[in-house]
Amino acid sequence: MNDDRKNDDRKQRVLPVTDLSLVVLVGATGSGKSTFARKHFKPTEVISSDYCRGLVADDENDQSASKDAFDVLHYIAGKRLAAGRLTVVDATNVQSEARRQLIRLAREHDVLPIAIVLDMPEEVCAARNAQRPDRQDMPRHVIQRHRRELRRSLRGLEREGFRKVHVLRGVEEAETAEVVLEKRFNDLRHLTGPFDIVGDVHGCSSELEALLAKLGYRDGVHPEGRTAVFVGDLVDRGPDSPGVLRRVMGMVKTGNALCVPGNHENKLGRYLNGRNVQHTHGLAETVEQLGREDEEFVAEVRAFIDGLVSHYVLDGGKLVVCHAGLPERYHGRTSGRVRSHALYGDTTGETDEFGLPVRYPWAEDYRGKAVVVYGHTPVPDTSWINNTICLDTGAVFGGKMTALRWPERELVDVPAEQVWYEPVKPLAGQAPGGHEGRPLDLADVHGRRVVETRHLGAVSVREENAAAALEVMSRFAVDPRLMPYLPPTMAPTATSKEGTRGGAADLPYLEHPAEAFAQYRADGVERVVCEEKHMGSRAVVLLCKDADAARERFGVDGPTGSVYTRTGRPFFDDPAVTEEVLRRLRTAVTDAGLWEEFATDWLLLDGELLPWSLKATGLLRQQYAAVGAASRSVFPGALDALRAAEDRGIDTGGLLERQRERAADAAAFTDAYRRYCWSTDGLDGVRFAPFQLLAVEGRSLAAVPHDTQLAWLDRLVEADERAGTGLLRRTGRIVVDTADADSVRAGTDWWLELTAAGGEGMVVKPLHAYGTDRGGRLLQPGVKVRGREYLRIIYGPEYTRPENLERLRVRHLGHKRSLALREYALGLEALDRLAAGEPLWRVHEAVFAVLALESEPVDPRL
Repeated sequence: MNDDRKNDDRKQRVLPVTDLSLVVLVGATGSGKSTFARKHFKPTEVISSDYCRGLVADDENDQSASKDAFDVLHYIAGKRLAAGRLTVVDATNVQSEARRQLIRLAREHDVLPIAIVLDMPEEVCAARNAQRPDRQDMPRHVIQRHRRELRRSLRGLEREGFRKVHVLRGVEEAETAEVVLEKRFNDLRHLTGPFDIVGDVHGCSSELEALLAKLGYRDGVHPEGRTAVFVGDLVDRGPDSPGVLRRVMGMVKTGNALCVPGNHENKLGRYLNGRNVQHTHGLAETVEQLGREDEEFVAEVRAFIDGLVSHYVLDGGKLVVCHAGLPERYHGRTSGRVRSHALYGDTTGETDEFGLPVRYPWAEDYRGKAVVVYGHTPVPDTSWINNTICLDTGAVFGGKMTALRWPERELVDVPAEQVWYEPVKPLAGQAPGGHEGRPLDLADVHGRRVVETRHLGAVSVREENAAAALEVMSRFAVDPRLMPYLPPTMAPTATSKEGTRGGAADLPYLEHPAEAFAQYRADGVERVVCEEKHMGSRAVVLLCKDADAARERFGVDGPTGSVYTRTGRPFFDDPAVTEEVLRRLRTAVTDAGLWEEFATDWLLLDGELLPWSLKATGLLRQQYAAVGAASRSVFPGALDALRAAEDRGIDTGGLLERQRERAADAAAFTDAYRRYCWSTDGLDGVRFAPFQLLAVEGRSLAAVPHDTQLAWLDRLVEADERAGTGLLRRTGRIVVDTADADSVRAGTDWWLELTAAGGEGMVVKPLHAYGTDRGGRLLQPGVKVRGREYLRIIYGPEYTRPENLERLRVRHLGHKRSLALREYALGLEALDRLAAGEPLWRVHEAVFAVLALESEPVDPRL
């Protein structure tokens, strides 16, 4: 009982440790560092020098391997810190040089170095070593040397660079100590908003009050519980810095606002703390204004500025707010370098014609997942650059004061009442980077990549496929800003195994609708839509309402959109022809009322451009017409010779009949491809058959049911017919109930009629457009069922002969289907990212991957 009471009365030491830091255990051999580490940290968080020594030498006590062991330790620790993981180093660390290397490592990764010292008596260390079989022979002088080095180090640990030093003296303190993880001051991921992020104020109190009122705040409080976040530079240059500070400080104190410091607050704080600073760039005005305030208020301002944190990570890590911008590697980190970048940004080392430093355009290179909202660089208008946005729109210079509503991404602004301070130089045309910067970088697409998709998980792209795509993208593709999507390849239906189908006796089919209906029925899809398959060339159309919309949304000057192939190449060589196609489509969209219905200034269409010969002239001449010409040249003479031989009584052994069949097959082959070819003059004779509206501003439409999709497109075609341009063509369709035999028969008959009339065939799609099968796997978005005569073009004139057909029935569809699903998931991902307003590199990560997968080896006939 007395022992229990004595244990309860022991004073417990609480050791606060920052959740992302490098914890360095310091103590002589035998002081209990490993035991302490096991008790207070996860096994994966602790890196032991003994363990690393064992890795390189198979003996944890082999001191000759220490150098290599510490190389391994530092490497592993660096990787953990780079990944944002708490890391604990279990080694003696009693020598200043060993600690210096670890402090340097912490600084390289912008984390706090924290020392936990276990100062144990010599006898305790010796007894513990004696209890270990591998250390029973530990010389006493080694322990004594370690303790001497430790004693010399204790007073100077903070000067060495440790931000926190916890010293545990004696066994009792070490056994009763409790390690408590503390969140970093900048980690507010638990706050999810909604937020109203306000750009640079610079003493413009009246404009700030107007902006807060427009945002819905009353006396600093929002009735819906929104939180204001200020990006800094509250003071200097403007007429009422104290008024701004009073409002912001009050909102922060009541929990209605957050604030990060700007470089102007930093300078004012140094002045208020008695530092010698120059009264330039508006500080003189602020000092004069504060001189009219009482000392209590000035003291509150000093304490407020001293307590500001360089940046905040908010909303589950999706949002970062700072003053001057922050690369991803600094998010949530704590160091002087991080604070300096958050306050001042970075410069190129050059000066401009006004004598001011040239700021480095960090936003051009930003590839982080979190949105970074900042100020510091005054611009006339805000613009999104690689998931970043600058909100300093120069209110104090006569511009406007801007706020961003998050997560809505809606901009709200109020005009300046006047020019309060003449700028040294005109406001820049845009924030650093912008549309004239580098929208894409080689590193975005080079080498082996893994693209995370919402609908199929990770999709891998091999390095050799990426190289092939890079060749196409860099040399032949349209402007990447006008190519936000590439369509997936489409798998054919399962191979038909029966020779008689649908009442057409003795006609062998390689593909037939029955397999498509049966597959979707097995997948749990009750209703499918069968869409006419137009024999043309796949084309994607990005259509903007006007040139201003194209410039504002996609950052291009001149083009009002694009028309490109499924490999990203411009469909028409002449830009003027492209613009005429876009003009006609724009007229139809306007007359159909789709701009207003979707509240958009642009839309993205998937469809087919006809005729096939429009883009496939070279292929037709070299591959198809050559076969037809050869057959017309050879067969007439050969048939005449065989007929003459039989007339003379020569037994040809059925050769004449076989050659007649071959001639008929060749003629059928020529007829098949000629159906899809006709002459065009400019756009006369050109037709576009849209079959899906993919996306509009703020919304992906890829999962909208196909009956709704086709109704929209019918309106588009009707509007084009009223305009009399003849550009658009309707896509025929029929809806089939896969569980109803009569409905399946009707769908089959429709396909037979379509193909008998010379049509290519049809595409069978789930009516609800998007879904998973009974096993939860992503459904094929559609399967193509091509007509018997059309397949002659693909497989050759004589493919229907029994011996050929049997060989062709052994088709390996697995790879094609896998490829179709992967490309489909990537296409959906690109559309989702586009709709969410993500930066171009994020959209093109998925787009480029589709193009890369197209170079995977697969039977081109499928």
